[in-house]
This record gives sequence, C-alpha cells and structure tokens, in this order.
Amino acid sequence: MIEIRRDGVAEGIRLGLGPAGAAFVLALSFGAEAEARGWGFGLPVLFSALAFSGSAQFTLLTALSGGTVAAAIASAALINGRYLVMSVALNDSLHGSRLSRALQAQALVDASFVFAHRNDGRYDVSRLIGASLPQWVLWVLGTAVGALTSPSPDLMHRLGLDVVFPAFFLVLALEEVRRSRRALTASLIGAVVAAFLLLVTDPGYALLGATAAALIGLLPQRAPNPQQDRANPGADPESERAEAGADPAREPVESRVEPEARRAESGEETS
Repeated sequence: MIEIRRDGVAEGIRLGLGPAGAAFVLALSFGAEAEARGWGFGLPVLFSALAFSGSAQFTLLTALSGGTVAAAIASAALINGRYLVMSVALNDSLHGSRLSRALQAQALVDASFVFAHRNDGRYDVSRLIGASLPQWVLWVLGTAVGALTSPSPDLMHRLGLDVVFPAFFLVLALEEVRRSRRALTASLIGAVVAAFLLLVTDPGYALLGATAAALIGLLPQRAPNPQQDRANPGADPESERAEAGADPAREPVESRVEPEARRAESGEETS
C-alpha cells in the first residue's frame, strides 16, 4: 500500500515552487527552439508532458538536427543515465508493490530528489511527489508558451533568464554539501571529473561522467565505536563532561557519590 502523507505532499509543493519557476523559464527556450525546428505546437508540448526531462529533451532536439534518430535517442538515454544512480539511492524509501513503486519513481527529478532527502540517508516519498507536481505543470506550460510566442535567444540572454536554471541548482547543491561531508566529497569529485571530461568531450557526456561521483553514497558508513569512551582509561570523567558542555554542578547528587560512599551506605543499611 502506498503511504502518501498530505502534509508531506503540501510541504513538497511549497518547496517545488522555486525550481518550478526556473523550469518554466527553461521550458520557454525548449518550446521556442522546437517550434523553430519545425516541431509545431502539439509535439513539443506532448514531449514535455511525457518525458519531463529538460536535459534529455534538449539533447534529443539538438541531436536530431544533425544526426540520426538512433544517435539522438542514445544521447538522450545517456544524459538520463544519472537517474540510475539516483533510483538506487531512492529504492529503499519506496513502498508497496512493484507497480506502485514504479509509479512513485516517476516523480524522480533533480530538484525533488534533493528536497526529499532526509538526514538519516533515506527519502521522503510524499515530499518527492509534492515537489515534482508544480515543476511538471510549469514545465509543460512553459513549453506551450514558448512554442506559441517563440521568444528569441537574444531576448532571453538580455533578461538574464538563461542563467536562472543553473543558478537555482547551484543553490540546491550548496545547501546539500553544507549539511553532509559525504555530499561535499562527492561534489568535489564530480567537479574534477566534469572539468577533465569537458576537455575531451561534449558537456552532456561530461555531466554523465560526473554523476559517477554519486557512487560514493554506496560506501558503508563507519559505525559508532562502542569502545570510544574506553580509549583513554586515564581520562578524568569530570573534565570529559566539561569538554562535552555538561555542568557537573547541575548533575544529580547521586551521580557524583563516590563508589566507596555507596558501599558504606549499603553496608550500614544491611546491618
């Protein structure tokens, strides 16, 4: 049974409004470019509704203009290869049968994946679905508006709308690496890999190669050491509590009674 919480969906919708606005701007460009390449109005809108993947859609649109259909489809599939890694991370947080889990996974997009992440390493599926709803609506709407109005790339550049989408995802990345050392490590590795691949290949393939850094999340985390407190047997308990921020004066009196005094009191009671 699918466990979808209304409050989680509502929170996801609220969080998804930001990337939805950025998606609308990007969809304007896609709709206008598709119309200029002879796709008309209905085809790009239908493509956005079914594919819902800006990177793959732009890749397919570009590849079709200068190559074969097979090459275009292969390029789009490679660009979306990052979702294989993301779906592995999401898998344990899905609920229900295989069909219901597959339906829940349809809400997996980049921004929603970040919003749904919890501090325990799992993902809030309700928040994931909620965050994807406004993004899908504005992505399809932006494609329709772009195909109808066909704004020129120069206009988009003068208004600064061409940098809205990457700037927003930069903010998401900074928020994620701020709270996770593992995410920081993965982002640094991904940046180095992407920078190297940009020297020898197209940006789309460089992005795909950089997603390999996310595999660091498959490494097991180090479990807490139960012997950590016994590592220094000569340490003073009072000083350890003081370093940890504890105030010995506020501790219960019983916790500060010496073992000898406890034994003496117990001996008097038994006698």
